[in-house]
Amino acid sequence: MNGTNLIWQIPESPKAVLFLAHGCNHQAADFWDKSPSCPNCVGLPEDRLIVLHALERRFAVLAVSSLGRCWSFGREKENVKWIIKWWIEKNKLEKLPATALGVSSGGYFVSALAAEIKFSSITIMIAEGQFDSMEISEDYPPTLFVHMPKDRTRAELIRMNMEALRQKGIPVKEIRCSEFPLAPKLLSDKIPELDQTLAVRLFEVFREKKFIDKNGYMRNDGRAIPWKQAVKQKNLLLKEHELINHIEEELNLAFAYHEMTSLQSDDIFDWFESHMN
Repeated sequence: MNGTNLIWQIPESPKAVLFLAHGCNHQAADFWDKSPSCPNCVGLPEDRLIVLHALERRFAVLAVSSLGRCWSFGREKENVKWIIKWWIEKNKLEKLPATALGVSSGGYFVSALAAEIKFSSITIMIAEGQFDSMEISEDYPPTLFVHMPKDRTRAELIRMNMEALRQKGIPVKEIRCSEFPLAPKLLSDKIPELDQTLAVRLFEVFREKKFIDKNGYMRNDGRAIPWKQAVKQKNLLLKEHELINHIEEELNLAFAYHEMTSLQSDDIFDWFESHMN
């Protein structure tokens, strides 16, 4: 629609709307599992869990794909505003509170969109937002920042933006996400298509190549280590090549520098629900 793709799912008796904006190099299809009704869906582990949590909380979910690799802020913002309005009206959801969650580039996008759409609250994940280049009105929505303090530069920018929002009387909160040790069960639990035997073999490769330390912590971000080459050398993932992005998302999350996370879903949806009245 309007040159982009959108995917949505509405639970029975929805109580709120959630707009999702992905990060760079991602798409709306990442948020849902591949199925007969969505053959092109990807179902990245953290993304799909956000949607599952949303549906469990009875949020009607809409995800839109950006026109380019990342989100832009001119015509695209107007396009998405129109899509959200059209979709809400089409599905007769006008009386429900609307919320938004944006990740990385999508976080910047949601922060700008929230100045023009009446969201009851928003969540900005692994991004500081566009606040340094926009006017913040006193009716800007309550804002939750979910970030990884290992990224010190971004953490400082978030601190500054939280203070700027507070000075306008806008409720703000942060959730700080820390690194955690990798484990085979984590991979197989988070990625339904990955069986536990293969997860154990992958973990053994990571340990053998010293991608993880003796306590299981990632030594670097998944994007920065040659784990795909190591796995290929061991003839693993021959048929599961499409799971590469799924696995890397979990490696990035364990390192906790810059990745989407569903681990704080309860806190995120508690935040949304606390500002819906």
